[in-house]
Amino acid sequence: MRRNPLKLLAAVVGCWTLYGLLLAAQLLGMEDPEGRVMPAAHALRLGLASGLMWIPLTLLLLWWVRRWPIECERWLRSTMAATALVLLIVVLRAAAVAALNPWIGWYQQLPGVVELLWTSFGNNALLVWLMVGVAHAWLYARRALAREREAEQLQARLTETRLDALRAQLNPHFMFNALNSIAEMVHRDADAADRMLVGLGELLRSSLDHQRSQLVPLHEELQLLRHYLEIEKARLGERLRLEWRVEPGLEHLPVPPMLLQPLAENAILHAIAEKSAPGLLRIAIRREGGRLWLEVGDDGSADAAATPRHGTGLRNIRSRLTYLFGDRHGFWIGPGADGGTTVRLWLPCPPGEMAA
Repeated sequence: MRRNPLKLLAAVVGCWTLYGLLLAAQLLGMEDPEGRVMPAAHALRLGLASGLMWIPLTLLLLWWVRRWPIECERWLRSTMAATALVLLIVVLRAAAVAALNPWIGWYQQLPGVVELLWTSFGNNALLVWLMVGVAHAWLYARRALAREREAEQLQARLTETRLDALRAQLNPHFMFNALNSIAEMVHRDADAADRMLVGLGELLRSSLDHQRSQLVPLHEELQLLRHYLEIEKARLGERLRLEWRVEPGLEHLPVPPMLLQPLAENAILHAIAEKSAPGLLRIAIRREGGRLWLEVGDDGSADAAATPRHGTGLRNIRSRLTYLFGDRHGFWIGPGADGGTTVRLWLPCPPGEMAA
């Protein structure tokens, strides 16, 4: 009830003003025993006064309910407080009628105190109890909404923390493999090792640019992948052949960072680097319906395709996709159409890209 006090005040004023106008319309339709209709000005004055007098009383009621809500832990004390509130509003309403009657004209002759209080109790007690119930429903609804928002914020922070942990796990793993590849070349081909170090620097710069991002544009992910493949190309030479099948117009679509590089690394490590003959690495990206399909495949042996790959990179990818998309993604690994192993996964396209 502390939030948006102006909106709360506007809602209270609007509701009771409408109530006053409806009451005035009802009074206009009534006739006295002599068949006379109440003048419009008098009916409007009575209706609006009766409605607007509830505004401060309603604000008092809302404050009171927030201060002493009826709850299981203290239901007796809270119920007694609510009863005291109802009686207080009945008395205040009667006092306001007595004070304003010369200007408003509820009574031609103001009754005695006891009769006035009894009339106020009969006219208003049930209505005030209904208002107490509505105020409690509103209070509990706001509490439930606040708990729901807090739970969502905690879940988002937990997911972000888990993703940070996965990124922290992936970076040392990737660095170790990249540096190990460079170390292999230092004694065999210093120029190639130098080119690999330059490529590693570019790769690290690209990865640091979106280190804290959960999603990056596809063109940034492809740029990082190309930096990595330049390093491996310097190490393997003609033994590594590349085939790109990237559908144009998809460069802006969001994907998780460091998604394709571990898949390419897996293919090179388990299939291409183990062969003496040239090996082929295929990268295919396309959009089909509301899904973005990404494939990384190799032309390794059938035995390699039949061997499950559950290294750090694949575990990391599966976990990140689950945290980011839940069940709105797909991940499949198996033999490719032309031999070797293919990893195929799909991600949901943003809503505005579904029909593109």
